[in-house]
Amino acid sequence: MRMEKFAARFFNMTDEVWAKHANPLSVWTRYSCLPLLCIAVWSRDWIGGWALIPGVVVILWVWLNPRVFGKPKTTNHWASKAVLGERVLLMHPKDQIPSHHLRAIGLLKSVTFAGFVLAIYGLVVFHLWFTVFGTILTILGKTWFLDRMVWLYQDLEDQNAQYRSWVY
Repeated sequence: MRMEKFAARFFNMTDEVWAKHANPLSVWTRYSCLPLLCIAVWSRDWIGGWALIPGVVVILWVWLNPRVFGKPKTTNHWASKAVLGERVLLMHPKDQIPSHHLRAIGLLKSVTFAGFVLAIYGLVVFHLWFTVFGTILTILGKTWFLDRMVWLYQDLEDQNAQYRSWVY
């Protein structure tokens, strides 16, 4: 959970930013980040040091993404509830999160991390299949994690008036 809290602080996730990030466009366009970053890193083979430019642009996009879309008209979407579930995961006392969610979250983080490490390895050694497979594994792990966040949100929304107020 420490990594999620660090990321929330790094991204300065205020209530307003969380509300904008709950826009499904924010969630779905965020899927572009890892493939674009891989292309930017791989481009060092084609354009040398100039590869830093697309890399910086992608990192800027990662930071801006939760901010550029407006607050959605409704948060009654799978993607919106996935973001709300991530917010619950950060806010809810860990000892009060049902154990079946914690086990699944740990497993899915491991799958996502393994895919990410494989993608990084592929980028370092210019191995296309490691890069592609690692990226796919990372995205699948993250998608399954987001689905678990929807489930977590739905399980805990009735216990907390603030959580319930996020769905409109």
